[in-house]
Amino acid sequence: MAKRTRYTPEFKAEVMLETLSGESSQAELCRRYNLREQQLSKWKQQTIENFASLFGSKDKASAADASRIAHLEQLVGHLTAALDIEKKPRSG
Repeated sequence: MAKRTRYTPEFKAEVMLETLSGESSQAELCRRYNLREQQLSKWKQQTIENFASLFGSKDKASAADASRIAHLEQLVGHLTAALDIEKKPRSG
């Protein structure tokens, strides 16, 4: 079974910048970086599909993250209180 190569996001970005610049053909880039044309086409499609998110508002993500953090902090508080109740010695 062939071993799958994992590429870093930085490597993918570098290759995509070269691809989109048009200075080298897709075939040349595949030879240079030892990639399959299918892989390069997939990365190119992912890049195109995600372009819009680069220009989107980061505030939406921050607000969603803050809301999730607040919810998780509240949950931790409830669980801590429940644990404290369980730890108290019972008199009987």
